[in-house]
Amino acid sequence: MRVARSSGTWPSNISAELVAEASPAINFVRCNNDHLYWVESRPWDNGRNVIMRLGISGAVQELLSAPFSNLSRVHEYGGCAYVANGEQLFFVNGDDQRIYVQDSTGAPKPISPDGNWRFADLSFDRLRKQLIVVCELSQEASEPSNFIATISLSEEDSYKTKIKPLVTGSDFYAYPTLSPDCNTICWIQWSHPRMPWDGSELWLAEIGDNGIPTNPRKVAGGHNEAIMQPKWSVNGDLFYISDKTGWWNIYMTEKENNQFNTAENRPLLSISADFAGPLWQLGASYYDFVSANEIACIWSDKGLSYAGILNLRSRKLFTIKSSYSHFESVACKDGKFYCVAANFCKPHSVVALHPKRGVTSTYRPLSSPKVSALLAKSKISDENFSEPIQIEFTSGNSSQVHAFFYQPTNSSYFPLRDELPPLIVTCHGGPTAAATSARNLKIQYWTNRGFAVADLNYRGSSGFGRYYREALLGKWGLADVEDTTHLVHHLAENNLVDAERCIIRGSSAGGFTVLAALTFTDTFKAGASYYGIGNLETLAEDTHKFESQYLESLIGSYAEELHLYRERSPIFHTDHLNCPVIFFQGLQDNVVPADQARAMVDILQKKGIRVEYVTYSDERHGFRKSANIKDALQKELEFYQKTFGLGDLD
Repeated sequence: MRVARSSGTWPSNISAELVAEASPAINFVRCNNDHLYWVESRPWDNGRNVIMRLGISGAVQELLSAPFSNLSRVHEYGGCAYVANGEQLFFVNGDDQRIYVQDSTGAPKPISPDGNWRFADLSFDRLRKQLIVVCELSQEASEPSNFIATISLSEEDSYKTKIKPLVTGSDFYAYPTLSPDCNTICWIQWSHPRMPWDGSELWLAEIGDNGIPTNPRKVAGGHNEAIMQPKWSVNGDLFYISDKTGWWNIYMTEKENNQFNTAENRPLLSISADFAGPLWQLGASYYDFVSANEIACIWSDKGLSYAGILNLRSRKLFTIKSSYSHFESVACKDGKFYCVAANFCKPHSVVALHPKRGVTSTYRPLSSPKVSALLAKSKISDENFSEPIQIEFTSGNSSQVHAFFYQPTNSSYFPLRDELPPLIVTCHGGPTAAATSARNLKIQYWTNRGFAVADLNYRGSSGFGRYYREALLGKWGLADVEDTTHLVHHLAENNLVDAERCIIRGSSAGGFTVLAALTFTDTFKAGASYYGIGNLETLAEDTHKFESQYLESLIGSYAEELHLYRERSPIFHTDHLNCPVIFFQGLQDNVVPADQARAMVDILQKKGIRVEYVTYSDERHGFRKSANIKDALQKELEFYQKTFGLGDLD
């Protein structure tokens, strides 16, 4: 029987420990021969990334034993960093960033040199018995160099002679992909100051008898066109995704008389939906060929995710109906459509979709005995999960902005009469990432305790077309902050939340939005910044290569418009920040250095603002280890309890 209790004080079985332990990330689904592969990131195992395999018998195998962990640090964010060939598995190991090979009978053996090398986007060249990879080489006196390279698998080659550059000249590369006959290679490239979702190019070249690409030529893309995921069909036609029309749609370049017709590249189906997302991690897969005439694909329409089949003959798109509402990482094998799927109460799992019957099989992530015990002990029924409500509201310049709203939900409690719940606004990173409707225990942790949560897709988020994504260009720290305030006003005007008890939390770029909203508005009474940015000026001077010129588009020219960096940096305006803030920071963070948080904390402490600073010496950009995730959530909850006098909930 449910009883009335003040919102924000509800006891909950969704503990910080459960959130930290029971939220493995699953990504990079791939098919090879008779096997299906994917990568699981396990917080309970010190954040180790394990490559999994589904065999012919239906048994799921764990292919990597501790201490090995599959993790690339190319661009700092990495991406897909393994490839299988028969019983051989090639993978990048997290600790030393070397490529290893492992077969069914032996332990992993390194095949790349130790030192300043990083690798991602691995593919196997079966004709020449070598790997093709995206390579990043750090250099002492300058920024790293990025290029596409081959890695010899011959035991006669030394580590130093194994790596040979294949494609060079641009600042960045992605998706090196061989044609079915292994005689043509395509890839994506881009250079500063653009990010890959701003402007990139698709190139291809034939591979000569000496193994060197010949006659390289651009197929698509440019300064104002972003290309994603080139892929070859079985008959040698080249497919890719482009946002040339303002939306990431799928294109095909046909091969005629051994030549590719690139004169009039048109989408297979022109639709106002995004069939791809921003290239933060290399190797993302949004479609695959389920048959010779059908493409299995996923897409986002106004922030909602769908999966379906695009028929190449009729050019019609068929949506697959299932119990899932979010889809990622597509791969096909034997006419089956595999992907990672979730909804608000079902965890991310590898599933097989059928066009007519929906989900046919589910391969859930493995869990530790500890996680299984926690789940059994918690006894969390679906009625304890808050279902996201998609909302639109009007922000500055009459812009329509999107968010997912989660009402307080608990099977044992409901709010006091005439009471409105406290609100937590969450801001995703990127800033070109996106909030989704997938199960997020970090959100349910709050809603099950009586907080309302609004997961904001501020202007600049992906999944709403190029125009929406570009609405933040030159306006970061303005448009996103404006959206947080209008979101609160919208919810308060509809009597959904208590406008006097509003909190804002976010990570990375979202952490900057948090600090800017707390500094330049009076909307929020407390905030939590996870490895957020307080000083845009020092970030422009001290960050990694991939994002080193990102602020040129988000803010303006650093050389000519330095005043904008200072105007929008919270650290220069702390006289306006007058509410409690808690900071969380990984001390190994190379994306947003710890000096960013430390400087903000020092100034606020001197000002007398209640501030807490929580650091983790073993974390980078994004927390991976369950002990740290648990500790951060508990400290954040305690911080809000003190701020709003909520008492000890647990």
